[in-house]
Amino acid sequence: MTRPFLRWPDKRLRMAAAPVALVDDEVRAVWDEMIAAMEAMPGIGLAAPQLGVMLRLAVVDASEARAQAVRMANPELVSVSEESVAIYEGSPNLPGVGAEVTRPASCVVRYLDETGVPVERSFDGMWARSVQHQIDHLEGRMYFHRLSRLKRERLLKKAAKGADF
Repeated sequence: MTRPFLRWPDKRLRMAAAPVALVDDEVRAVWDEMIAAMEAMPGIGLAAPQLGVMLRLAVVDASEARAQAVRMANPELVSVSEESVAIYEGSPNLPGVGAEVTRPASCVVRYLDETGVPVERSFDGMWARSVQHQIDHLEGRMYFHRLSRLKRERLLKKAAKGADF
């Protein structure tokens, strides 16, 4: 059983998450819970704050086969490509709506892996998109913060009409 997704406008979704000091069994258990929640959506990534865990933890699995999740503690962008791509994004924290968001097509990310070892890895395609989306969550930003003010206001208004918040 996993924790429920926070619903926008929960203030925790607007807060930066705390760095992970040590990758231990407690952190690994949170990652396991996050992967279960991601698979249940189904989705291709999840950040711990989406479940109310205010730690800089993310999981990403954009593979077609699944069960290949990359577990990241304290992920940070090292570099991004000049080429960008616009793709539809959404979030279980604001269900029922989404928008086309432009992000770099590829990126290099530094993070601690499941053993606590620092890793620097390149991601492209949907992997890159999901990693960047999760890092935004860790910084207290949702995908719609990347939209123009007008588009963001329209999206939130539409979500409010169909939501119970």
